[in-house]
Amino acid sequence: MKELSVKVFRFDPECDDSPHFQNYLVRVNEGARILHVLHAIHDEHDPTLSYRYCCGSGQCGSCAVRVNGEPVLACMEEACDEMTIEPLDLPIKKDLIVDMEPYLDRISSLVPGAEFRMPTAEEVEEIKPLRSCIECLACVSACPALKVVEFAGPAAMREDMRLSLDPRENCDRVTEAVNEGLFTCTSCQACWKVCPKDIQIPGKAIEKLRALANKKGLTLPRHQAVERLVRETGRSVDRICTSFLEQVPEVLEPYGELKGTVGFFVGCMYNMRLPKTALDAMEVLRRNGIRVIIPKEQICCGSPLIRTGQVDFLDTLKRRNIDAFVFRNIDTVLTMCAGCGSTLKNDYDCPFRVMDINEVLIKYGIEPPARLPLRATYHDPCHLLRGQGIKNQPRELITQVVDLVDMPSICCGSGGGVRSGVPEEAAALAENRRKEIEKTGADIVISSCPFCEFHIQEHTDRPVKNIATVLLEGYREKDRKNAQVKPC
Repeated sequence: MKELSVKVFRFDPECDDSPHFQNYLVRVNEGARILHVLHAIHDEHDPTLSYRYCCGSGQCGSCAVRVNGEPVLACMEEACDEMTIEPLDLPIKKDLIVDMEPYLDRISSLVPGAEFRMPTAEEVEEIKPLRSCIECLACVSACPALKVVEFAGPAAMREDMRLSLDPRENCDRVTEAVNEGLFTCTSCQACWKVCPKDIQIPGKAIEKLRALANKKGLTLPRHQAVERLVRETGRSVDRICTSFLEQVPEVLEPYGELKGTVGFFVGCMYNMRLPKTALDAMEVLRRNGIRVIIPKEQICCGSPLIRTGQVDFLDTLKRRNIDAFVFRNIDTVLTMCAGCGSTLKNDYDCPFRVMDINEVLIKYGIEPPARLPLRATYHDPCHLLRGQGIKNQPRELITQVVDLVDMPSICCGSGGGVRSGVPEEAAALAENRRKEIEKTGADIVISSCPFCEFHIQEHTDRPVKNIATVLLEGYREKDRKNAQVKPC
């Protein structure tokens, strides 16, 4: 047996003015799950505690709650000391019980036609990644879009895609999905990461539905304009200044001892909109012994097209980008853009290793910069945190140069084509991000994605800077101080 101290959310709308947390000290067996803790509280301390459970084996989804802020199945997650148990982020009926009906009602059911055929073995295999949903609504709880716009939600989108693959289905589930908010998904991947059945809703459902919508001519006009721009120019954004690729030679040698060599995939935003940030990064890499090779024929990675379902031109982009690095015998490609890095790692079949700049700098180690008298907060780009699993490396770099105050990792609203296609939603999500920034009291916001940096800067009065830029400022301050120290 072991003793655990836990904090549980309590709220009975019939007698409580507001929610509160209640502390409990319980004794449970080693290896006990959260559901066992709730049973212990109910049976030994407080029989008024309300929560749901049924199968106790991870198959019904009814016991989903949030533990330390993350949605989990109470029957599957091991209990730990000092944990906080809350309901899913949905309308509360009582304590840990939420109102699931409005969201479950939006999940479609199979409507067979008068004549149909059974799925083939190949169709069954395509459906398999989508059919294991237990309707726990963890994905709905984590979805940022649902907080600000009308949207059927990720669980409903998953089922629409599953039904669209089933030859027995008689309804047009693609058009239905568009009408129910298909293009409001920001591709943040929060739904996938909290799913207890590991259903890849963004890649296997949302993006596939958008591709089917594209074939029906239902792609949003602004997304169509981006696709045309990529076809015509090789870039997903217009030029507003001299591009990064026009300002640098193909090879940048390090300033000191050579530690390693990387190829640099610059991406559209750092090339066309924020070239100074990319130049800052090159200075940081060179100062830390990294040779950088920059193929000039590289173009858009295709991420904006994949996220919006416009994939007809994708193979051309992939082939040209891969060839650009393979031709130079580059075995490691560095990215700065979270979206580009996630795309190269997850949507390409690259014959070389792809690493984010934060990974590279931590791998080789950096010269300590001077500390700057700033209080900073860090925004986790969705395509870096969830798309590439990179969380600690940026923080390890940031804390070497400024004081860091963390804030919740929520989507800023710039991804998935939402900034261009549904700007009012993007603005509402950015407002949520602004509120969290304000709470930290930070002097500056640091991130590691051009879309996040560009978008957040429009919605906060704090300066928004890339990690590389802050590191370079630390190095320049160090050089300034060293220049002031004159030898005797």
